[in-house]
Amino acid sequence: MESLPEGALMHKAAAGLAYAVLDFLGSAYGRRVLLLVVSGDNGSDAMYAGALLAGRGVRVTALLLAPEKAHPGALAALKAAGGRVVADAFGPRPDVVVDGIVGIGGTGGLRPDAAAVVEQLRGAPIVAVDVPSGVDVDTGEVAGPYVEATVTVTFGTHKIAHLVEPAASACGAVHLVELGLELPDASVTALQAPDAAALLPVPDPDAHKYTRGVVGVRAGSRRYPGAAVLCVSGASSGLAGMVRYDPSTGSGQAGEAASLVHQRHPEVVVGAGRVQSWVVGSGGGADVEAALKSSLDDGVPLVVDADALAHVQGPLGVPTLLTPHAGELARLLGVERRAVEAEQLRSARAAASRFAAVVLLKGRHTLVASPDGRVRVTTAGPPWLATAGSGDVLAGLCGALLAAGLDPFDAGSAGSWLHGAAAEHASGGGPLTASDVAAAIPVVTRMLLAGLHT
Repeated sequence: MESLPEGALMHKAAAGLAYAVLDFLGSAYGRRVLLLVVSGDNGSDAMYAGALLAGRGVRVTALLLAPEKAHPGALAALKAAGGRVVADAFGPRPDVVVDGIVGIGGTGGLRPDAAAVVEQLRGAPIVAVDVPSGVDVDTGEVAGPYVEATVTVTFGTHKIAHLVEPAASACGAVHLVELGLELPDASVTALQAPDAAALLPVPDPDAHKYTRGVVGVRAGSRRYPGAAVLCVSGASSGLAGMVRYDPSTGSGQAGEAASLVHQRHPEVVVGAGRVQSWVVGSGGGADVEAALKSSLDDGVPLVVDADALAHVQGPLGVPTLLTPHAGELARLLGVERRAVEAEQLRSARAAASRFAAVVLLKGRHTLVASPDGRVRVTTAGPPWLATAGSGDVLAGLCGALLAAGLDPFDAGSAGSWLHGAAAEHASGGGPLTASDVAAAIPVVTRMLLAGLHT
């Protein structure tokens, strides 16, 4: 960075922003763009981008919410290119509003004057600079009024607010402008296809079913026998050497769940035996506590799902992956669900520390939090994935990855990514079922290993 001319990064960012706005508009001449500007780099980027847009024939106006703080060079460039400064947001409705109100260092919600302007422009498409104003860039939380963007143009790398809810939803579509910076390792990351492929367990040429790992499943109940089938379906994705369904401990003992599992998956071994990991809790039941205790007695890595989570009081003493949704995590932490939904990153990390376990917090963007503070975010997966039984499939899939030798952090990360990618493949833009997701896991895995999935 020291070798770059002064202001080079700002002008590069502004050019990327301008081209993103033009791409959104689809045309330039005669279109109307309103810049909302305060101070800092975001306001400067917005005005320099406005100057470039004005030079392409766009009618650019700027509303300076703090005129005394406006960057003088950027303001001069905007005016020289034909942009105008206006006193309010009244007038012809803009085709696009550029949000350059608050930079990435901003905290808290929008100030009342800025919030009033944003409310006045409600309905107009908004392109946010770096992050929507009013969201917390470092936590993904929101406090008070904030901008809900149609598109967010960010620079150099994605920020936490682009990945973690609820701020991520406020970002709309995120467009990354590369700046060629050398960036430090981040504590919050999002796997891409090559990252997920690198985590997948690939058998050695001389492997057999036992060296590839045996995953044990204790799931299902008289009320929810299908949960056993779905959990086993996720575990039977081919990523472990064998699946064992054990109905002898837990509420699957009625026999119906075992019968359904055997009918759907004749390759699964039904009965007690040695395993390299256990998946416990999917489908609940009155005996889930006993199933959890029995699984812990084996001393192997463990996936704890659904009703079994209610019996986790502290560290379990084995490598553990907890897979709660927001309500279950709230009960684990002794807080209201809305608190978890508002502070998802903070909550997942708190639970990982308290229980000395990896916590997979399911949601629109799934978080996988390690006790050491690292977090991976899964952004793959369509809204159609919010369907009954999909969590059972995910738990089984993660259990298979544990049995194959992955640690809980990698198993949760790779499992969540594969689960979301399988849902996207199976959905094709429309409805799907949990069984569809399970069936697509081997397909997506083959594509991933062949380098065909991006």
